[in-house]
Amino acid sequence: MVPELSPEEERLLIRDISVAAESDTKEGDTFFLITHRWWQSWLDYVNQEMLVEPANGSYETAALNSRRRPPAIDNTDLIDDATSEEVSNVEMELHDTLVEGRDYILLPQPVWEKLHGWYGGGPILPRKAINTGLSQADLAIEVYPLRLQLILIQKGERAIVRISKKDTVDDLHRKACDVFELTLDQVNIWDYYGQQKHALMDNMDKTLDDANIQMDQDILVEILSDSMDGGSSLQENGYPERDSSSMLIDASGTTENTSNYYTSPSSELDNNTTATTATATANNTMHGTNHIATRGAGPVGLTGLLNLGNTCFMNSAIQCLVHTPEFAKYFREDYHREINWQNPLGMVGELALAFGDLLRKLWAPGRTPVSPRPFKTKLARFAPQFSGYSQHDSQELLAFLLDGLHEDLNRVKHRPYIKTRDADGRLDEEVADEYWANHIARNNSIIVDVCQGQFKSTLVCPVCEKVSVTFDPFMYLSLPLQSASSRSMTVLVFSGISPPSPVTVSVPKQGRFRDLIQALSNSCSVKSGERILLAEVRGYTVYQFLEDPVLLLSTIKDDDHLVAYKVPKLEKNATTYVQFIHRREEPELANSSSSTTWKPFGVPLVYQISRNSTKIFDLYQIVNVMLSPMKLNQGPNYTGNSTSNYQTTCGMKLQLLEKGNSCLDLFEEEGEKAIAVPANSISAVVFVNWSKMDLKRYDVTSMENIPEVVKYAPPLKRTRGEPLSLYACLDAFLREEPLVPEDMWFCPRCKEQRQASKKLDLWRLPDVLVIHLKRFSFSRSTKHKLETFVDFPLHNLDLTNYVANKRSSHRQSYELYALSNHYGSMASGHYTAHIKLLEENRWYNFDDSHVMPINEDEVKSAAAYVLFYRRVKGEDTAISNGRYRFYNSNHR
Repeated sequence: MVPELSPEEERLLIRDISVAAESDTKEGDTFFLITHRWWQSWLDYVNQEMLVEPANGSYETAALNSRRRPPAIDNTDLIDDATSEEVSNVEMELHDTLVEGRDYILLPQPVWEKLHGWYGGGPILPRKAINTGLSQADLAIEVYPLRLQLILIQKGERAIVRISKKDTVDDLHRKACDVFELTLDQVNIWDYYGQQKHALMDNMDKTLDDANIQMDQDILVEILSDSMDGGSSLQENGYPERDSSSMLIDASGTTENTSNYYTSPSSELDNNTTATTATATANNTMHGTNHIATRGAGPVGLTGLLNLGNTCFMNSAIQCLVHTPEFAKYFREDYHREINWQNPLGMVGELALAFGDLLRKLWAPGRTPVSPRPFKTKLARFAPQFSGYSQHDSQELLAFLLDGLHEDLNRVKHRPYIKTRDADGRLDEEVADEYWANHIARNNSIIVDVCQGQFKSTLVCPVCEKVSVTFDPFMYLSLPLQSASSRSMTVLVFSGISPPSPVTVSVPKQGRFRDLIQALSNSCSVKSGERILLAEVRGYTVYQFLEDPVLLLSTIKDDDHLVAYKVPKLEKNATTYVQFIHRREEPELANSSSSTTWKPFGVPLVYQISRNSTKIFDLYQIVNVMLSPMKLNQGPNYTGNSTSNYQTTCGMKLQLLEKGNSCLDLFEEEGEKAIAVPANSISAVVFVNWSKMDLKRYDVTSMENIPEVVKYAPPLKRTRGEPLSLYACLDAFLREEPLVPEDMWFCPRCKEQRQASKKLDLWRLPDVLVIHLKRFSFSRSTKHKLETFVDFPLHNLDLTNYVANKRSSHRQSYELYALSNHYGSMASGHYTAHIKLLEENRWYNFDDSHVMPINEDEVKSAAAYVLFYRRVKGEDTAISNGRYRFYNSNHR
């Protein structure tokens, strides 16, 4: 017996097998249907170890234990019992209205064999991969072979058969003869679409697909006149007098008698996963003098995409791209001449061909959903991160597609080497044009024509004030949602030169402690021989020292209390920390007498000392120096090294906490005596006992209370409940700010890494502007989505004032035409697309295979994730027939 694998082992094994199988799929390969319900239960089972830790800090073991190993595979909910006989798996008829990704998943044969070997069950439902295009890469899984009604009028018989669209006319001819027990030379077969004799099917080598045979249409089986035995009496309409019977025959030739005419719902035109043009159903009888039935065109651009299993992210991104008018026009024309077959950075043209083929299918007449499986297979080959059935980020896919399509369609076959010149005080316009010309000399494609713009990037050295200006291309704008990108943290700082005071700094929300330490160092003017020591304080004592620079800031809660101490840089191995805990006398509440007790108060002082050579008078000196900024004008500070006056100068009595929680009265010891600090101790603890007289000599109010890390307040420039505008996000994106510590800039003048300030400006805007709202943030152990509602304009996104290049007097105005939405959490979210068909001036919601019209006021929501804007015609902006007139995009 094979040992049972762990859920994680099963997940990794299936993932690896799936990736390998998808990258090597070929015509004739077998795939297997599996019910989505079982597949989802298996995913839940194998992904249980990937759950993130809940907010309360403990894993919910009960929830984990409830995700038990799935039972045997049960595909019976895919079978239509009304039309199936329990004979064998290949003879079972599927329900007509199954949708891939919703009702079933298609598994490559190695994946199915592995799962079936582990779990057993059935029924087994194999389907073949067929070729759907000109190249060997255009594959689809024929879930629903053609269902055809054979009509033998002379004998008054009918039968329904299943046969692959890639089978030949000869295969159908033989099947018809087998069904009606006729010989081949007795029979002709006709394309009988619309109950009309379309064409004699006499080219035996032609496939049924090439013969334009459609799902659920009729095939007329005609017995040649010299073969009729005259045994049947026919009515004037050609049908026999006796009651007709019908049979259902699958691809294997097995028949099933049915008492009624077998028809399918008109909605099931062609539910194969291959993308075919929708046609009128076979029972739409055509009338009039023209005997050739016309397959109606219907609307274009309203075709959905089947969900292959968590591929809504891909469907949403694809719909936005294929409904970009410039791309729709380009890929429906002859773009093959622009494919760069030799580009080492490209995909040998295969990504462009796969995308172009999918776009053409989505713009073909009809509304039958298209399967993106051939495209996904190609995508997985070049971008393995998008293989399998996991949910992904639509923006990440968009970025890969735009870059990949650009490389496949780059008109530059041999990229020249171009050395960038420094600005050297030249005009921005001259430098920007030079940078753009250099870029176009190496990158020239439809993607650059339509989607690429240009930044002006300015870096300033904080030491020598060297200014560096570059002009860089961009494909899209990734705008921060203000509260998602940064976090304000308040820390009480002991600087040593002034009383402790709260300092608020801005740090990356998903940053690390090195970011906070760097921000505090900049704010407190830390010198070269000093450093910032961070500590979390609870109950008047240090709870923990925060010295790990890569520790996530998210581990600190908003109501925690942090203190920063400026300490000297010393060798850590030979040093330790000493924390001075303040105590004062207070009456004992439980005792009716007048006795008092020492109780802690305020913020502890912390300093770094030598582990072996620190003396008692050193401790008194440290306390004196650290408290000196709070001392009232009542005498000089102690600054000497002698031991004669250290007690009286400091005033307070110090006690060293020793092993076993006993206290050593330091004020009774000789000042030259060295204190003993245990080798394994993180810090020494010294109590500072304040007398009433001492409390009068110092102002301790500044260290009585520690502020919380975050105090909640309405954000600046926004009233409570006011939505965040897209313009505010753009302002935050373009705002000047220092580089993060791990992204320092090498100053060519200083010859050192510097934390320069960086300022971005928009210099050149594209015809199609893609804007990504940064809702997601990731760290080593946490994932976060911001549900902020962003108010973005549907009309007249005016960026004129944001463009630093003032040579053009035209307005920079844009109109929204598409957006990708993300609903729900990161783990179980769902993507859709809102698309505006410019021909109709109407908005539609594309939710995988479902396409529905929506009102304009339904377009905006907190789910908006990636926005697609198209340029309006500058100064000549006009309203025509209720909508904007757009530029025609030409190659620059």
